[in-house]
Amino acid sequence: MRVIAGQYRSRPLRSLPGLDIRPTSDRLRETLFDVLCAGNPDALAGTTWLDLYAGTGAVGIEALSRGAAMVYFAEASRAAADLIAANLKSSGIGSGFQIVKSDTAKALRQWDSAGVHVDFTFLDPPYRLRDEYTKTLNALPNSKLVGASSRVIAEHEKRFDPGENFSRLQRYRRLEQGDAALSFYKLNNP
Repeated sequence: MRVIAGQYRSRPLRSLPGLDIRPTSDRLRETLFDVLCAGNPDALAGTTWLDLYAGTGAVGIEALSRGAAMVYFAEASRAAADLIAANLKSSGIGSGFQIVKSDTAKALRQWDSAGVHVDFTFLDPPYRLRDEYTKTLNALPNSKLVGASSRVIAEHEKRFDPGENFSRLQRYRRLEQGDAALSFYKLNNP
């Protein structure tokens, strides 16, 4: 596993042994960022991200490599949160991030209270925790974190559909690759 493109390109990223963490594959990350950048390598410059259920931190680190100004990582596992910190350090990233070692719901409340506003939210709960998709996707449109121009992306199993609508949050694209899929959401008009 490695950083695909940008300032920290080709830097290796570590994972934890076992099945507790399932990092987003290099290929799926590349596809995700190709879609978001749409041929403009500077499309993510200055953006703010949430990387929820962050695992290794690969998606947030990729965003930082491609010019994101800030990434907020949420990871409930202490070992995984420590791994994110180690991956950031080994990639040479010393600023532009915050790691919260707590469950996603608590992290969202913390950031919402702090007045954080994000351009992109990426969530990738363990596939077996399907209820986490519903909880998180229902919470986001009711927070101040996500605005009219924000995009929310959920990685999930291809055979699982997290849903089309969550209050004002509406899916506008679904992309499948191998056994995984990405669902893209945005707020519809109030």
